[in-house]
Amino acid sequence: MENSPELKTLIRKNAHLFWYSKDSEKENLPLPVVLEFFINYANKEDIKELFRIVGIKNAAKVFFEQVNISERAANNYNSLSRNYFSLYFSKYAS
Repeated sequence: MENSPELKTLIRKNAHLFWYSKDSEKENLPLPVVLEFFINYANKEDIKELFRIVGIKNAAKVFFEQVNISERAANNYNSLSRNYFSLYFSKYAS
C-alpha cells in the first residue's frame, strides 16, 4: 500500500530519521517502520501529526502488532518509548 501524500510530506520533513534509507525509498517506507522511527526519534509535535494522518487507532494497532510479535521486534523500540506508548495507546486508542 502506498503512503498518502500527507504522510509522504511528513516523512520528507523528517527524512533525517531514516538516515539508512535511500532518498528515493523514504517516502514509501511501510507504516510499521515509519511509526517505529517516529516513536523512537521524532519530537512530540511530529508524532502527533503522524497520529493525525494515520489515525490513533491505526497507529496503536500497528504498534501493538510490532511489540507483540516477538521480543526482538519489541526491542526495536527503546524501553521508555515502548512503555510510554503502551500506556498512551491503551488509554487513548482503545
